[in-house]
Amino acid sequence: MDNFNRFAPHAILLGGALLLCFSPISGADEIQDINKLFKQNQHAQALKRVDTYLANKPKDAQARFLKGLILTTQRKTNDAISIFLSLTEDYPELPEPYNNLAVLYAGLGQYDKAKVALETAIRNHPNYATAQENLGDIYAKMASLSYERALQLDRNNATTQNKLTLINDLLPKSKPSTTITNAAKQQTTSPEITPVPSKVATPIPESASSAKSTLVKKPIVNNSAEVLKTLHEWAEVWSSQNVKKYLDFYAADFKTPNGENRERWEAESNARISTPKYIEINISNEKVNFSDENHVTITFHQSYRSDYLNTSFDKIMFLVKSNNKWIIQEERAVK
Repeated sequence: MDNFNRFAPHAILLGGALLLCFSPISGADEIQDINKLFKQNQHAQALKRVDTYLANKPKDAQARFLKGLILTTQRKTNDAISIFLSLTEDYPELPEPYNNLAVLYAGLGQYDKAKVALETAIRNHPNYATAQENLGDIYAKMASLSYERALQLDRNNATTQNKLTLINDLLPKSKPSTTITNAAKQQTTSPEITPVPSKVATPIPESASSAKSTLVKKPIVNNSAEVLKTLHEWAEVWSSQNVKKYLDFYAADFKTPNGENRERWEAESNARISTPKYIEINISNEKVNFSDENHVTITFHQSYRSDYLNTSFDKIMFLVKSNNKWIIQEERAVK
């Protein structure tokens, strides 16, 4: 069990679970540029650029998440905590900000808060392996501290000493009684922090003090924000009745609902989308589950309204990543 771990992005960070916060493509380019500065350790310049970006788009989740990573790397822990905390309030369905909060809290020795943050992430996403492992590390660290306190009260208790030795063997090889530091480890896709468990959604630069950090591990590249962004863009394009852009969201091997050929399905989609005078699509209760880095399942509630139809139901969608873009392979109503 090495150190705690990662920052995970939903867009870069919060990937796409955000309804009104996603940036258009031009904004995505700016975020990419800022992210490059961040990975090149040009943190002051990256922070200045992201602040300028947020001045115009204060609700953009990706930019906010990236700012949190930059502040973490600059050791402005309280400011970073404020950023990630606000993201958990605005986007409680995203696990990555909770995971990053846990890392920062652990770095301050606030293990109870770190535990609560990780438990919340797991409650929302039970299959979030990073948070599960990080939580185990937190429990181990808290057990180590309790055994140390017990030995201070009874130094001749051999059983407690043996338990402490076993626990410390599981933790990183640093002074067992020291608090976990919040160093960050650079990744190309999701950030990592040294202290206790924590995973976020963007890349994090390597920290000079990572040698002293305590619980860390490599983050999974599950970019929930990016996936959710695709989902909401799909809904927006459908609402705008732009048939061409709508069809671009579907993979060449898309499994059509009734098994018809692609050409017929596209013709039916064209008529279905262009005929109404207006269409309103609303998405809620999104849940993202990654099979691997390039395959993901989303369940959500879809509300459809037009001049002649009003319907609402749960839906499941399977997406695959192709050419750095998420596209739909299959979709169906949940019965």
